[in-house]
Amino acid sequence: MDQEKTNLLNLLFSEEEGAELDNDVNFNDYLNKVGTFKCEELIKEPSKLKDVKSNITEQMQELAIVNYKTFIQTADCSRNLFQGFNSIENKLDNLLENIPQFEQKCHTFATNTSGINLLRRLNSLTLTRSAQLLEVLEVPQLMDSFIKDALYEDALELAAYVRRLYMKHPDILIFKNILDEINKSWLIMLHHLLKQLKEDLQLSRCLQIVSYLRRMEVFTEAELRLKFLQAREVWLKRCLSKIVDTNAMHHINKTIEVTRVTLFNIITQYKAIFNDDDHGSVLLNKQQNINENLIFFSWIRDRIREFLVTLESDLSKEVTSVESILGQCMYFGLSFSRVGCDFRGSMVPIFNKAILHNFQKRISKSTLDLEKNMERFTLINKNHPNVPWKTKISDPIQPPESLLEFYPLAEYLNQLLVAFNELRLCAPIAIVRDIIKSLEESLIIISKAILVLYSQEQQAFTSNARDAFTRLCLSFVDDLIPYVQKCINIIYPSNYISSHISCSIQNLQKEGIITIDKSVIIEPLFHLLPIKIEPVISNNDPNPSEIVDKDETSTTESECEHATEETIESLL
Repeated sequence: MDQEKTNLLNLLFSEEEGAELDNDVNFNDYLNKVGTFKCEELIKEPSKLKDVKSNITEQMQELAIVNYKTFIQTADCSRNLFQGFNSIENKLDNLLENIPQFEQKCHTFATNTSGINLLRRLNSLTLTRSAQLLEVLEVPQLMDSFIKDALYEDALELAAYVRRLYMKHPDILIFKNILDEINKSWLIMLHHLLKQLKEDLQLSRCLQIVSYLRRMEVFTEAELRLKFLQAREVWLKRCLSKIVDTNAMHHINKTIEVTRVTLFNIITQYKAIFNDDDHGSVLLNKQQNINENLIFFSWIRDRIREFLVTLESDLSKEVTSVESILGQCMYFGLSFSRVGCDFRGSMVPIFNKAILHNFQKRISKSTLDLEKNMERFTLINKNHPNVPWKTKISDPIQPPESLLEFYPLAEYLNQLLVAFNELRLCAPIAIVRDIIKSLEESLIIISKAILVLYSQEQQAFTSNARDAFTRLCLSFVDDLIPYVQKCINIIYPSNYISSHISCSIQNLQKEGIITIDKSVIIEPLFHLLPIKIEPVISNNDPNPSEIVDKDETSTTESECEHATEETIESLL
C-alpha cells in the first residue's frame, strides 16, 4: 500500500510536493477514502470537488466581505505582533549581552551589602555611646571655657589628654579635628599668658605664669627668657608713659623713681624664675651656642640706655635742682651694682654736659645783658656816686664795692654769682677747663664792650668822665677779674683739684687749668690802662709783702687821679 501510494504521488505530483503530501494526514485520509470509491463515484468526484471548491470560494468571499474589518485588524495585529516579536528578539539579544555585566553588578551589590549589617551594629553602638561621644565632641568648647575662666591648669591637662587620645588613634579623623581645635585654643592661651606678663604682677604670679609657659613647651629656655623680658618691658614703658612731662623736674624725678623700682622688681622676678646656676641647662646652652646671661644683660643695657636718653633730654630743659637729681641717679646706679649693672659712670658725662650747659647759658645771658646795659651806659654828664675806691674789704668773699659805681658791671657780677652758686652745689672737676674758657670768653666780650664805649664817647670826655672811665677800667681789671678768679678758687680749690688729678698746684697754675688768663682778657684795653709803678724791694727789707701793702694803701686819691689824667691825655 505504501508503494502504491508512493507511485501514485509520483505520478500526480512532483517529487517535492509528493513528499509534503505524504506527511499530510488529511491527504492520507482522503486518499484512503478515494480508494474505496467505485468507478462511477470516481467519475463524479471531480465535479463534486469542483462544486465543493466553488462553494467554499463563495463562502470565503462572503466571509471576507462580512468580516473584512476583522481581517484588517487581524492583519494589523499580525504585523504588530511581528514587529513586537522582532523587538523582543532584539531586546533578548541585548539582554544576553548584558547578562554578564548584570551578573557582575549583582556580585558587587552583594559584596557591598554584606557590610550593612556591620554598619547597623556600629550605628547601634554609636547610639548607645552617644553621651560619651558628645563629651569628646565638646572638648574644644571646654578648653575655651577653661581659658576664659583662667583655669590654665585644667586647660593644660585637657590638652595633654587630647594629645594622648590622638596618639592612640591617629587614624580617626574626628580626633584629628579636635586636636586642631585644641591647638587653636592653645595659641589663644599663650596670648593670654603673655598679655598677663605685661601687667603689674607679684613674684608668685610671675612664677605661676612662667611655669604654665614652660609646660606648654612652645618656647625654648632662651626664648622664654627673652619673651619674659619683652613682656615686662611693655609694663615698664606703660608705667613711664603715665608720667606727666609738662614739668621737666617732676618728670625726671618720677622717671628715676619708677624706673628704679620697676626695673629692680623685674630683675628680682627674673632671678627668682630663671636659675643661671643650673649646670644642666648651662651645658645644653653651650652645645647650642646660646649665652642666656647675655640676653639678660643686653636687655638691662638697653633699658639703662633708654633711661640715660630720657635723663639727658630732661636735663637739657629747665631743671631747678641738678644736685638732687644727681643724688637720686647715683643712688639708682649704686642699687643696681648688686646685680652687676652699676651704670653711674655712664651718667657722669650727661651731668657734666648739663651742668656746663646751664652755666654757659647763664653766662651767655649775663654777657648779653651787660652788652645791652653798656649800650645805654654813658660817662658824660653823669653824677657819679660817692663810692669808696680801693677800700680794704674785711670779708674776702664780699664783692668789690667799687663795682657799684658802674651798674653794668655790678649787674653782670650779680648774675655771675647766681651761676656760681648753682655751680657750687654740683661742680664736676671734668668741666673746670670749660668753665674757665666760658668765663674768659665772657670777660673778653666785656673788655671789648668797654672799648666800644671808649671809642663812642672819647671825643666828648671831660676831666670827670676820663677819671670815671679809668676807674671803670681799673674796676674791671683789678676788681672784677680777680674776684671772679677768687670765686673759681673757692668752688674748685687748688689742693682739691691737685689731689684728684695727681698734679701739683704749681703745674695747675702753670698750665692754667683753674686760672683765668688775665692778659688775654685785658688785651683790648691794655693801651687804655694806666701804667703801674712797681715798688723796688731791697734785700734788707724784712717782709716784702708789707712794702707792697704799704705802697698800695699810702697812695693818696689825688695822686691817683693826677696819674690817671696824665695817662689818658697821653693816649688821646
